[in-house]
Amino acid sequence: MIGVGIDFGTTNSAAAWYDGHDIHLVKLELSQSIMPTATHLDQDLVTTTGEAAVQQYINENRNRIVELTPEVIAKASVLVEGRDITDPRTEHEVTTLHTYGKSIVDRGLPGRLFRGVKRLLGNPAIRRLMVFDHPFRLVALITPVLVHIREALEKSLPVGEFEVHFGYPVKFEGQSEYRNDLGLSRLREASEYAGFNQQSFYPEPVAATLSYLHDETSPDFGKVLTLDFGGGTLDLSLVEYAGVEFEVLSTAGLALGGDRIDQLIFKELLFPLLGKGETWSRVKDGRLIENEFPFIEFEDKLLNWAVTYTLNQNYYRAKVTDCIKQGGVMAEKFSRLDDLITHNYSYLVFQAIKDAKVALSDSAETLLDIPELDISIEFNRGQFEAMMKPMLVDIDRIVDQVIESARISADDIDVVIRTGGSSQIDAVKRLMEKKFPGKVTEHDPFTSVAAGLAIAGYHDYQHKV
Repeated sequence: MIGVGIDFGTTNSAAAWYDGHDIHLVKLELSQSIMPTATHLDQDLVTTTGEAAVQQYINENRNRIVELTPEVIAKASVLVEGRDITDPRTEHEVTTLHTYGKSIVDRGLPGRLFRGVKRLLGNPAIRRLMVFDHPFRLVALITPVLVHIREALEKSLPVGEFEVHFGYPVKFEGQSEYRNDLGLSRLREASEYAGFNQQSFYPEPVAATLSYLHDETSPDFGKVLTLDFGGGTLDLSLVEYAGVEFEVLSTAGLALGGDRIDQLIFKELLFPLLGKGETWSRVKDGRLIENEFPFIEFEDKLLNWAVTYTLNQNYYRAKVTDCIKQGGVMAEKFSRLDDLITHNYSYLVFQAIKDAKVALSDSAETLLDIPELDISIEFNRGQFEAMMKPMLVDIDRIVDQVIESARISADDIDVVIRTGGSSQIDAVKRLMEKKFPGKVTEHDPFTSVAAGLAIAGYHDYQHKV
């Protein structure tokens, strides 16, 4: 008998299996146990997943000029008669109708990259995304990643038939009261399409707790608070246990993760070096016109590296070129922006930001080094923590909330677990240590959820969704 767990993450995914004695992490890509949760579709709708998908996107958009044209945008579905059309969980369809409108389409686009689709699963307003004139349901865009994981599992497992425990966040992103039901239903449907015929769903922070309790160094009994701070969400659970028996006292979650922190660093440190706040001067009809450069038109696309390539078109670059012609320091800034756009350096920028963020977990200062843009700037913890202050307030609040929901006090907690990549941020470490002095321990930041899900699967632990 074995238990199988899959941590389908916003940014990265992992899988593991447990035989009652040892936890086995599955190699999803070459020698790596972690893979990017990414899907790439080319013009022929051929699918690539993981790191290969990311690299294909980067390579095919480097130095590519974007030309946009208008065309018909989508199709609309008609729901089954008698169904409650106000319930966003209803996905049943009987026919499809054309819906016409004007959209801007990049006809020369070699392929589309989808990453972070997990964020959309609980959003009832988003049923489909257009991919080369084809409306794709969200489940169709995450299914290829799950197929990749299933194939890797089948190569690793000593058995042919197996049930999978999938992790899910405490709260899917979105405001609808149905978001968790909808998110889980879509994840379940995608897993079935991927060939997982037997599956259960288990809260991610509780799974991380089980992984910790499996460790021989863990206490025999007590109350454990787990803070699972990953790329897309912050999830918490409070568990009371004695030996192999345990009870989930409370859970809580925020739509806050490392990806948002990276965007914040980009915005605060790099935007001023790319021209934000500068004056745009040009002559039109013999008159000198001066106003602040419309950097706001660039911001959203710069902060989402998967769509930054859309800035490489005349509408945007003509404005940048005007500013380069002005010379001086301004020309240097806008030349960087032009290079970032034309060479599709956005992904490399975010990787440099991640590297600097990780470095600050161990050092008081580091360099944010981006040689492709001739940027090398000092970055210290003080700056970082000033940026994160509102987020730290939110984290502090949600920790108090999960304790209050369990109707206990902070003093009643015996152990606090930090897991997930973002839990390694020094400010987060110190916040938790201040609230729970001497009780905080780090546990397997990147694979604890997958391992815990495998353990839950082995023991057939179920959690009411």
